Amino acid sequence: MKTTSESPASDLLDRLGGLHDPSRLRLLSLLDSHELSVGELAAAIQSPQSTVSRHLKRLLASGWISRRSVGPQALYRRAGLENAPRMRDLWNIASATLQDDPAHNEDLRRVAEVLSQRRMDSHAFFDTVADDWASMRKRLFGHTIELGWLPALLEPDAVVADLGCGTGSLAAMIAPWVARIEAVDRESAMLDAARTRLMNADNVVFHQADVLQLPITPGTVDIAILSLILHHTPSPEEVTAAATKMLRPGGRLLIVDMIQHDRAEYRDTMGHLHLGFDTDDVRIWMHQAGLTDTRALPLRPDPDAIGPGLFAATGRILAID
Repeated sequence: MKTTSESPASDLLDRLGGLHDPSRLRLLSLLDSHELSVGELAAAIQSPQSTVSRHLKRLLASGWISRRSVGPQALYRRAGLENAPRMRDLWNIASATLQDDPAHNEDLRRVAEVLSQRRMDSHAFFDTVADDWASMRKRLFGHTIELGWLPALLEPDAVVADLGCGTGSLAAMIAPWVARIEAVDRESAMLDAARTRLMNADNVVFHQADVLQLPITPGTVDIAILSLILHHTPSPEEVTAAATKMLRPGGRLLIVDMIQHDRAEYRDTMGHLHLGFDTDDVRIWMHQAGLTDTRALPLRPDPDAIGPGLFAATGRILAID
């Protein structure tokens, strides 16, 4: 038999108590969309950190938020309510009261600024890690990303576009096997590292450019490669179409990227705009770009890798008879 303190009514009152403060309601609304630290929350609602910490302790005790540690820092987020219908109903009612609250609207503007200052976008990220990018990719994806089998599939007269070439590790692998490589990257730090890596390769042409403004004549490439670049682009379907335009009849597009995952921290730490992709979506983009014989398969995972799984997708432009 339940005691009074364990009854559903008592539990409901405890949940309500967690929301019985305007500041706690404002904090919970911010944590509904973002994972934030005490300092970030304090800046967003313009309240002392000690006060915010006290409110978070009450929200945590009443089950409204979850807490996780990243190094020495604690990050908070609204707890999942999928299996708590009473709390979900309470939250729907409570959050609706904030829609026209001027203080809440100011909170949203300030948290956007907090996040913009915190977020290391992909430009800054690649400037920071250019020298260590190859080893970082290996830590994340293991030997899967090395694609050591790729040169055996290349023709000696092939022209390859390495779109988002990074530090040139893929270009260095395939340069001895093909006629020419068009190496494109928007980041100057990455291209500098690639030029150093490929300083002895005379068949690599470097371009600093965005993949939506490719300095390559359309219809002149045999193989276009988008390796771990789509998740950094605002419109991956447009990038797929732009890469396809570079292909000559019979040419192939190869996409290697992450399968859908839940590593939301990648948005902030590495500037990812997408948390991987559904391979069905990738095939749709390839089909819309005019590619046929499309395939998308997961790559065999490396047990030592710490990052999400990868997939490879291919398609080709029909040859002219």
